[in-house]
Amino acid sequence: MTFGIEAASYHVPSLYLEIKDLAERRGIEPAKLEKGLGLHKMGFPDVHEDAATFAAEALLKLIKDYHINPKEIARIYLGTESALDAAKPTASYAMQMVEKVLEEQFGERCFRNCDVVDLTFACIGAVDALHNSLDFVRVNPDKKAIVIASDYAKYELASSGEYTQGGGAVAVLVSSKPDLIEIENNWGVATESVFDFFKPRRHFKKENLNNAPGNFPEKIEIFTDEPVFDGQYSNQCYQDRIREAYNHYKEITGKNKPYESWKYLIFHLPYAFHSKRVFTEIYSLENGLSYETPEEQKAVAKSEAYIQFINDKIEKSQRASSEIGNIYTASIFMAMLSVLQTSFNENEELTGKEIGFLGYGSGSKSKVFAGKVSENWKNVVSKWNVFEELKSRTAINFETYEKLHRKQLETSVNENYKGFGLKYVELENPVLKGARYYHYQK
Repeated sequence: MTFGIEAASYHVPSLYLEIKDLAERRGIEPAKLEKGLGLHKMGFPDVHEDAATFAAEALLKLIKDYHINPKEIARIYLGTESALDAAKPTASYAMQMVEKVLEEQFGERCFRNCDVVDLTFACIGAVDALHNSLDFVRVNPDKKAIVIASDYAKYELASSGEYTQGGGAVAVLVSSKPDLIEIENNWGVATESVFDFFKPRRHFKKENLNNAPGNFPEKIEIFTDEPVFDGQYSNQCYQDRIREAYNHYKEITGKNKPYESWKYLIFHLPYAFHSKRVFTEIYSLENGLSYETPEEQKAVAKSEAYIQFINDKIEKSQRASSEIGNIYTASIFMAMLSVLQTSFNENEELTGKEIGFLGYGSGSKSKVFAGKVSENWKNVVSKWNVFEELKSRTAINFETYEKLHRKQLETSVNENYKGFGLKYVELENPVLKGARYYHYQK
């Protein structure tokens, strides 16, 4: 019996900002971002959008496109680092939204007996959810699970991470009928606790906050979506962890140079060209190339053989990221969709081909695993139209972008949007203060 991904769907924000517009306003040469990092557009959430609506959109699309009976879903596990609450899982919001829409067809609370939870480990949280759910269906082959990766990558204005922002969600159906990708049960894992990127509770003294109410405590904790990060250090941690996880994968599988047997390599992509930069070390070690000095590293990266390797095995995975930006947990899954959609569009036959996955989450952890493309993969991918849908988004100007970022707008930029949206947040009722309420606009 085989196990893996039966079907997949996705959702990206309705708005985007051209990277060249951001670059010009920040005094950055556009070519540095477009040609140097592979960035073209930044997906950005409207006023009514957040990680819960992204997740709900992807979940509903998955159910509708593949005619899934929600009552057959035993669990919905959400990987995110954009949680809306420190206790109530974001997955529960998404589940509730979708239940309401499906109520007429399937009755009230069609997910009543579904296990729902969030998993958090920076950008690898949804890979953890996939790993966990695969274990679940292997033990319970008659059951199905849905894994959702949903995030909004937000950085401080004018910071070094600002141009990598993005958002969206990918949902995958995990079962013993892997019509898209059969995933083997070999996982290379590497973990080390570091502070390359994190979102701490930050402390401020009462007297340093303007107009703080008299009943506020003397020390106030504030949580913000914008992370504390060290970009260069994080890149090194990424490189170290995937090397360690890759070597662990080699140990447990006994495979020599496994990347050579992978038709494509799928990475977590903080920006589109990140994977081709961080894989140079593994490539060098596997091929006996010297990698000690910066000059030697550049020589490997610019070599004809390595460039050909990138074009053959990685380039297709970058295309969607260039148009969306970083999606944290969903980035590796969107890279997978990018490869399969491009291959589908180009009439490439992938049946039986093996794909390698190299996930990373700051903090830090990597998981390396592989899957085989199933014979029914084209039937699954035919529902997507990833790149056509990316063309249908609405462009915003720089002023609107900054107002959205600062949360200065009260009404949606796209007033005629369809789908899920935040209706209001309770501010008065003391036992519901902060509760978020959503609606569905047809």
